[in-house]
Amino acid sequence: MSDPLDRPARPDYARINGWDRDYPSFKAPDIPTYVGTSVSFARQPVVTDAQELSKLEADVAIIGAPFDDAVSYRPGARFGPRAIRQATYTRGDYSLQLDIEPFKHLRVVDAGDADIVPAWLDRGHAMVFRKVLEVASTGAIPIIFGGDHSITWPSASAIAQVRAPGSIGIVHFDAHADTADEDWGVLAGHGTPMRRLIESGAVKGRNFVQVGLRGYWPPFEVFEWMREHGLRWHFMKEIEERGAEAVIDDALAEALDGPDAIYLSLDIDVIDPGMAPGTGTPEPGGMLTREVLRAIRRIVGKVELAAMDIVEVSPPYDQADITAAAAHRAALECISALAVKKRDGGTVRFERGAADASHTASPPAAAATR
Repeated sequence: MSDPLDRPARPDYARINGWDRDYPSFKAPDIPTYVGTSVSFARQPVVTDAQELSKLEADVAIIGAPFDDAVSYRPGARFGPRAIRQATYTRGDYSLQLDIEPFKHLRVVDAGDADIVPAWLDRGHAMVFRKVLEVASTGAIPIIFGGDHSITWPSASAIAQVRAPGSIGIVHFDAHADTADEDWGVLAGHGTPMRRLIESGAVKGRNFVQVGLRGYWPPFEVFEWMREHGLRWHFMKEIEERGAEAVIDDALAEALDGPDAIYLSLDIDVIDPGMAPGTGTPEPGGMLTREVLRAIRRIVGKVELAAMDIVEVSPPYDQADITAAAAHRAALECISALAVKKRDGGTVRFERGAADASHTASPPAAAATR
């Protein structure tokens, strides 16, 4: 047995390889977006407690609605909120389009996800409604990441309840009208939410405007119902002939014909699937990503925004995350346009919502099991 005093000294590989220098240390939020154990939208703080959210007086709150039990074709949109958050390759500190540092003017938080479990359609919609109601009641403007488009029914209903007795109009970007009466007997499918909103009274048909419709669905009789209820829509053909900007201006004027604020609903399939393949019902011949992002900046810059949702991002069908990136940018363009408004003296938060929170508080959460 050798003498321990004769053992060679422990090698100092840090010194040998030059790793012993005094390197700077970085912590969140100043670390790369792919580093860390949790992901929030644009590295903004996670605040899931409603009371804390109210104390912070957040301007904007991100909400995830990881729900796709109502899809009629390709599933996967339940993974949309996570994918959109993960598409944060940069925190979005400076908008080149609007020349603004949005997070210096707005307090933006990630309020987490609605309490969703699989294979329970009515519970899922109830939990989305309660989460959006809870967040909107603090005065923050919700931006909801779906999920399939059926989540617009509970989301917009919650916003309409918070804003009452005021009214909301909806500007709806989509390849499909989503105004069917039922999907194979199911009244709450992702092809029916807009009809449910109008039938319930949350939104008037004349204040519902759709942009980008194309393809071969819904059938003729659904458009007959839409005409009877005063809905207005702009086919993709009109965008091709007149240009996106002229169509957006018309849609905006129609949606503001009466309502106090606008709910903006973006189905990612309004974008051509060559630019956004990760969606459940791709429809060729759609808008350019550039046109949609410009439209969001234009709309949010001109209206009082009540809320926005971004739906139908299905990561299993995405390619190189380009669909998730488009959805992420849609949210960031909305936030940047709101920041410009606040910088210039406008109001972003819905102050009466915070004052009336006790009147719009959500009911007790449902049990976690049946």
